[in-house]
Amino acid sequence: MNTVPDLAHALRRSAELKEELVAFGESRAFDRFLTPLLSEAGGPDGMVDEATAISVIDHFLLQYRLPDGNTVADRFVARRTALTDADRETVLAWRDPVEGLFEVRGKDGGSLLLLNLLDDLEYRTYSNAGRSVFRAVTKGSFLGARLVALAAVPGAWLVSGVMSAYPRSSARDIAGAALELATSRPELVFRNPAKVEQGWQRMREDRAAFAEFCGSDELVLPPAEAEDLINAYYRHRQATIVTGQPSPPRGKRRRSPDLPAFELPPELADSDTIGVIYDEVDGLNFYADYGTLLDLFAKPTLAGHKRHQDLLRTYLREESITPLPIRRLAAAHPETVDAVFRRLLRKPGFTWSEHGDALLRRRKPWYYLNEPRPGVSVIGDRLSELLRVAPGERVRQSVDGHQRT
Repeated sequence: MNTVPDLAHALRRSAELKEELVAFGESRAFDRFLTPLLSEAGGPDGMVDEATAISVIDHFLLQYRLPDGNTVADRFVARRTALTDADRETVLAWRDPVEGLFEVRGKDGGSLLLLNLLDDLEYRTYSNAGRSVFRAVTKGSFLGARLVALAAVPGAWLVSGVMSAYPRSSARDIAGAALELATSRPELVFRNPAKVEQGWQRMREDRAAFAEFCGSDELVLPPAEAEDLINAYYRHRQATIVTGQPSPPRGKRRRSPDLPAFELPPELADSDTIGVIYDEVDGLNFYADYGTLLDLFAKPTLAGHKRHQDLLRTYLREESITPLPIRRLAAAHPETVDAVFRRLLRKPGFTWSEHGDALLRRRKPWYYLNEPRPGVSVIGDRLSELLRVAPGERVRQSVDGHQRT
């Protein structure tokens, strides 16, 4: 009995299913969800070019969460009762696409061997539109693409949506774009389990260096001083990394990447004080008016002041703030934490030891639903080569509201 998956059949069937899925997602049943997404993606004149429209629709079909939490792909599989188990498996596998910038390592029959510069993994990639799609793609060039698993053929991937091709000569620009993605969307890097472990290790090293340089892993400073300190730390850290690299060949100068100046976003820069906390799990975070909260926990009678109450409520309510600062404050002030929350919540029987964890889980359920990820990304060997930086160098994340860099 032949147990080798039929690649040609799998490609044909995936093309048919994708066509049916697109028609299903573009039906009137989903118009109220899709139309605003397309409008938002349009330019000043409201027009959406074809490539952008395809990208928006592809994301909508596979990843957009409808009010019930399902995707369009989920709805499609549930309502098409005639689908085989293999068909269902095929469509549901598409819900977890790989987004990236890829280097073409070679061609093999009808497939491309693609190295993702973000997660440092190689993908054998096909197109369900036929081999002609890859005819103009050459070894050493680059592609911007979304890939989905071809479930029926282990280790095989499909291009989904738009594929953008770039010549070999664009290597530096592509590497810069990949670095930006690794910085702003670390989840793209952490598809590779090895990068997750490397990220934790780099973050542990970086946190220790930060605490040594700054004197603590928790600081409260005016915004301008916080920016100056962080920039001084990054310069110090970069100098340490460069010094530890092997000497360049004779006649060559050692080159290190220029680090952009760290700047706090406006909502933090306008605060009276900034809390800077480098946590072993949550990474490096910045918190607005953290000094005011410290005053509240040091003197719980301030819980009767509207300003202090509103600030603590903001820390409890905002999704851009993890439980970290409240946990830190509670741990640092065990003798006053109960009084602060009793006044805030108007619950005389509240005790942090008994009710604190449940309070945070109720207010911030999203935090506990996700597996922790390192606060730094680690770039791979090939991207390091293209950027001409040290392999494995850490990449600091961008500041997102109150969240980590």
